[in-house]
Amino acid sequence: MARWCYRHRLVVVVLWVGVLFGLGAAGSTAGTDYSDNFSLPDTDSKQALDLMVEAFPQRSGDPNTVVWRVPEGSVRDAAVRERLDPALEEIAGMKGVGEVASPYTEAGAAQISEDGRTAYAQVTFAEQANAVPKELVQDVVDTAGEARRDGLQVELGGQAITRIQEPPTGTAELVGLGAAAVVLFLAFGSLFAMSLPLVVAVFGVGTGMLSTMLLSHATDVPEVAPLLGSLIGLGVGIDYALFIVTRHRKGVLRGMEPEEAAVIALNTSGRAVLFAGGTVCIALAGMLVMNMRFLDGVVIATSLTVVLSVLAAVTLLPALLGVLGKRVLSGRQRRRLAAEGPEPVEARGAAARWSMTVQKRPKSIALVAVVVMAALAVPVLSLRLGATDQGNHREDTTTRQAYDLLAEGFGPGFNGPLQLVTEDAAPAAVQALVERVRATEGVAQVAAMPSPPGSDVSVINVVPTTSPQSEATDRLIDTLRDEIVPQSGETVHVGGVTAVFKDFAAVTGDRLPYFIGAIIALGFLLLLIAFRSLVVPLTAAVMNLIAAAASFGVLVAVFQWGWGAEALGVGKEGPITAFLPVIMLSLLFGLSMDYQVFLVSRMHEEWVHTKDNARAVRVGLAETSRVINCAALIMICVFSAFVLSGDMEGAMAGIGLAAAVALDAFILRTALVPAAMHLLGRSNWWLPAGLEKRLPHLAVEPKEEAQEPGPVHAEGRATESAVPGPRAGAPVEEAGSVVYGFVRAPDGEPVADVVLTLVSTGGRQVDRVTSLADGSYILSAPSGGAYLLAVTAGTHEPWARHIMIGGDALVHDVVLSEVGASR
Repeated sequence: MARWCYRHRLVVVVLWVGVLFGLGAAGSTAGTDYSDNFSLPDTDSKQALDLMVEAFPQRSGDPNTVVWRVPEGSVRDAAVRERLDPALEEIAGMKGVGEVASPYTEAGAAQISEDGRTAYAQVTFAEQANAVPKELVQDVVDTAGEARRDGLQVELGGQAITRIQEPPTGTAELVGLGAAAVVLFLAFGSLFAMSLPLVVAVFGVGTGMLSTMLLSHATDVPEVAPLLGSLIGLGVGIDYALFIVTRHRKGVLRGMEPEEAAVIALNTSGRAVLFAGGTVCIALAGMLVMNMRFLDGVVIATSLTVVLSVLAAVTLLPALLGVLGKRVLSGRQRRRLAAEGPEPVEARGAAARWSMTVQKRPKSIALVAVVVMAALAVPVLSLRLGATDQGNHREDTTTRQAYDLLAEGFGPGFNGPLQLVTEDAAPAAVQALVERVRATEGVAQVAAMPSPPGSDVSVINVVPTTSPQSEATDRLIDTLRDEIVPQSGETVHVGGVTAVFKDFAAVTGDRLPYFIGAIIALGFLLLLIAFRSLVVPLTAAVMNLIAAAASFGVLVAVFQWGWGAEALGVGKEGPITAFLPVIMLSLLFGLSMDYQVFLVSRMHEEWVHTKDNARAVRVGLAETSRVINCAALIMICVFSAFVLSGDMEGAMAGIGLAAAVALDAFILRTALVPAAMHLLGRSNWWLPAGLEKRLPHLAVEPKEEAQEPGPVHAEGRATESAVPGPRAGAPVEEAGSVVYGFVRAPDGEPVADVVLTLVSTGGRQVDRVTSLADGSYILSAPSGGAYLLAVTAGTHEPWARHIMIGGDALVHDVVLSEVGASR
């Protein structure tokens, strides 16, 4: 598939562009039909809501308010009314505004506070908040704002008002892409190479979000779903393309033709990307265990975006690699390749040095990593699930100021009233219930609402003395349900937004263990099949739990304790949104599995060929830690940018996932996991023989087929055409089962301590040795076929040749030139 996409690159690119623009045209025509129904079936608050909608359909929408306050005097003063009355009349006359309930009418007397200094008018639009045109909302805000003057504060609140405070759509995505571009440029040093992961991510996320828009007409998709889809899509889309491009560039730098390098990159890293994308989708599908209809839409949006991002990485990316050819390398790299030949293959630099450090000091490194993660996880012990509202907005927003004015004028509980809803209750029983509620501790106001004509539904409005997010309000709900309602002898349901989110948090907490167990079990099974080990998947499961605890600890410290919340511009502290743990854990487990797959697959590959655990862990960490850390840094930039989304849930998910990725990549995968694997030794790869026979085989890396040696001339040298894939013009050596000989300088002197590496055509290191004092060396290959022999020495020019391994030993002496000498 990679070869076909590479050779038919223009067709592939045109098809992707056509799909993107086609979905865009369809999406702009159809629009969106997102649903924000967070209620749960079979809960007390859901039953109350159903009765309320049936009896008061006109009150089922989100209320929007215009709030004003005077520091002195009264809002009833003529000077105040002269400014507000015309504004309210103008708002009421706007097309799309259904009704404006003014406090300056007999029916609205209760909309003025007891001290007479605060009042509010309720604005009801003709449509639900997410369907109201932003232009209309802005006209309402501007008209009300014109009434302001010194000594008269006017603010607006409500779900529709919140929408116009949000940054322009795509701001967070663009900032994240910009930050990712900087990281990619620093990593690749090439504008063309930098652009590849970004283009792939844009196509993957773009088609995913547009498809989600269309799906919103066919199923319930919450409004937060496309935001979360773009959040995860940008992260995995850039990362998956990064892994493949990195492998492709290595192949080109080692002397392969661009087409062969692309095919090998897709057949190695591309396989890992497919496996990793599948694990992310499986982790996301774990949300279905929660049996919450609201989360089904999130699963659809995020999984669809991940699937399309993977599809773009394995089809569009090879086509783009074909368009660029060798320009995927920087100009300096192309000049060096032409002048010096292929580069050596062994890992060098900081990654190799760190890998050696972990091997030498696994106990101390593991201890430090565990202490750091445990310290960060401490705040999770005080995790409290609930709901965010406009009281958590930034202090400079009109919605937050309107919320605070209402709380100051009418009490903290005014922003989150409760409703006691009953059916077929006698008026005397309703009045008796009102009196019991009034005498209950924590109740500020209580009043029975008039029933609509022909309805037998009675509603009692209860205003708590505490704010909607207070634990005291939760206790009041429990008191009403467990004590007050049973004493009435009637069937009464306690509802309201605060009660809905309390029930949501309770159900989430009850079902969360099953959800965590399901995704851990699925991840364990996948890794067990892929790596043929019991210990590796068990270690991964433990590490995932540690990462989750630490990331939620950071989330609690920032959003619940308020450490740096205002500085980050995310608003006032409050409880963690009830549905966030489910979504975050799905994304976190999926992303953690990605890094585990990329890290351990290289270790497993080395273990299969050498059966040396220390070498396998050292080589695997040295060769993957740099790209994993680079990928993590990109994800951190993308996720952190969602603080700018203007959505509290998006900011929570962004900060939480950025912390999770940072801790997972920089502490767990590059320190704790390899340290633990060094300590566990050969037991890392233990699998009972009976289980080995029963498990299906799933290859993350392609099987390297043994190749027949080419025809040999009379003088004993293979023909060049017999060598698959060597660089044009590269010499081909005679066949043999091992390669041995001497490394010498041009004057015949032996060169010691030279590193010689044998690499398969798939880019896998087969063997590596260091020449002895007399310059001798010996390398072995697992099977016949074409290999690359690469030699590096500090004071000599690097050297590389393609050779053919057959059935007999191959003798090959290496002559190295001094650095700077003519070749």
